[in-house]
Amino acid sequence: MTSALAGFTLGLSLILAIGAQNAFVLRQGLARRHVLPVVLTCAVSDAVLIAAGVSGMGALGAAVPWFAPAMRWGGAAFLIWYGARALRAAWRGGAAMGASGAAEGLRGALLTCLALTWLNPHVYLDTVVLLGAVSAGYDSRPAFGAGAVCASFVFFFALGYGARALAPLFARPAAWRVLDAGIGLTMWAIAGSLILT
Repeated sequence: MTSALAGFTLGLSLILAIGAQNAFVLRQGLARRHVLPVVLTCAVSDAVLIAAGVSGMGALGAAVPWFAPAMRWGGAAFLIWYGARALRAAWRGGAAMGASGAAEGLRGALLTCLALTWLNPHVYLDTVVLLGAVSAGYDSRPAFGAGAVCASFVFFFALGYGARALAPLFARPAAWRVLDAGIGLTMWAIAGSLILT
């Protein structure tokens, strides 16, 4: 139980930071579009990565030296594109809740979600490397991993479905413009940090 609680606490603390993936889930939750498939995709992706880290797959980076740089540059390119898209939506404005931007289909939402998850090098550092390394210090690595996976599911479901509480605020087009601008700038900031590291 101690290992599971430690995994839950550390997993939750790592995922709380607002990043590209969380901003996308928030936006989908606010728009009430494909919330269940999106939060499940994020949580299951995290579960796969956490399981890989806890089972010792963190050595992949050392074994394949080109993997980390390829993920870093690919992730930065995707975030620049996605940030530009969000900033363009903020510039155009005029959309309110339920009509914000083009109605993205399920396939597009899931592909964007997968790209924001799997092309983000920070996700590998947090889940595979950091959680994997810390889990080695506990009596039960599987329990630690299960706790971290549980934290991921709790967080993404709370973010995706909890966003509905903000619906009255986002009934105004100006609020969507601010959100899109914030998302765009966040994406570019993350891309910049990837390029400069």
